[in-house]
Amino acid sequence: MKSWNMNKIRYIWLLIVVLCAGSVFNACNDDPDKYKIAGGVPEVYYVRVTDPASADSLLVEAYMDNTICIVGNNLRSVYKLYFNDQEAILNTSFITDNTLIVAVPKEIPEVVTNKMYLITKKNDTVTYDFGVQVPEPVVASISCEYAHDGDIAILYGDYLIDDPDIPLTISMAGDIPVTEILSIEKTQVSFRIPEGSEKGYISVTTLYGTSRSKFQFRDDRGMILDWDNLNADGGWRSGNLDDTDPEGISGLYVRFQGFMSGDSGNTWDEDAFCFNLWGVSNGRPEGDLFDTSDLNNMLLKFEVNVVENWSSGALQMIFTPWDLSNSNGYYTDNAYPRGLWRPWGSTGNYTTDGWITVSFSLSEFKYAHDGATLELPGPGNYGGLTFFVYSGGVNGKDCNPNICIDNIRVVPAE
Repeated sequence: MKSWNMNKIRYIWLLIVVLCAGSVFNACNDDPDKYKIAGGVPEVYYVRVTDPASADSLLVEAYMDNTICIVGNNLRSVYKLYFNDQEAILNTSFITDNTLIVAVPKEIPEVVTNKMYLITKKNDTVTYDFGVQVPEPVVASISCEYAHDGDIAILYGDYLIDDPDIPLTISMAGDIPVTEILSIEKTQVSFRIPEGSEKGYISVTTLYGTSRSKFQFRDDRGMILDWDNLNADGGWRSGNLDDTDPEGISGLYVRFQGFMSGDSGNTWDEDAFCFNLWGVSNGRPEGDLFDTSDLNNMLLKFEVNVVENWSSGALQMIFTPWDLSNSNGYYTDNAYPRGLWRPWGSTGNYTTDGWITVSFSLSEFKYAHDGATLELPGPGNYGGLTFFVYSGGVNGKDCNPNICIDNIRVVPAE
């Protein structure tokens, strides 16, 4: 009887523990801090910048994609928010009864009312006067910086807006107007390079203002290899040069061509897919090939034309010191970081429609031979340059690529 009573007591205690645990679990699920949409309607007092130090800076308008703070009352009742006819994305983590932090939509409104619309879950709407500013055009890059007069090129950027009353216009360096614009989208414009175009910046004008390109057309600053006046002679492999099939973008170019295995470690014809510029062997002045005073703000650029399908390996780019020569040990050690270009990676194969410009920040030169990450070295390590395509560690498909490269240069990022 005593044993039965003890078992019964243990059972009762176990039942109590289970019931208590369930109560605690339910209490945890009933989170008192969970965001809840309030009833009623919101009230807006004013709009300010989000920086607390500038909280007294009130706003009556803001640029697209800028973050603002709406100050008012019962702002948790806001279920949807529109600026003109564009809906904003609400994050409940940034909404309280008295403040609502939100980014102005980055899509250009089709119907401009210069108002924001705060809508409740019951579709009650409160309007507040607030304008959305569209930025000046952004001209970030061009399909080919060395395009010929008469060629079709594409400008890439943002806010490239054409208006019936104030059409978008393009001006080449020297105030040479573009007279043939083929298509316009918000992020790109296709046009024909006018006759007499010169080296320099390109300007784009819209109804929202005028902006200058972040690059120079036909930029020859920091030129390292153009294969006509500056080549890689003097080392083991100066590169296989050509100027036909395809036609060069500006004279001679270096060509990487031949069979490339899809499997890493297979036979590789180094002579067909490599050049070594060793500064001391090439007769370059002792020192670096370009201004290295601001390495993190420099871009390596070149023109490339991939004529035949490329689907294996990566283009590896390595800067080396001026006095390093007669050895390619840096291919397989971790002495100098490299940049990697593998444009076929996302699609499985890659060709170009003629010549295009490729751009790399020197900060992207961070990979070791074994895939580790290396620090960008300081000045004194940029007196030589090697390009090679190799399938080691970058598997793909068997291919016979024909990769043409010209005008290798390092320029300031702007």
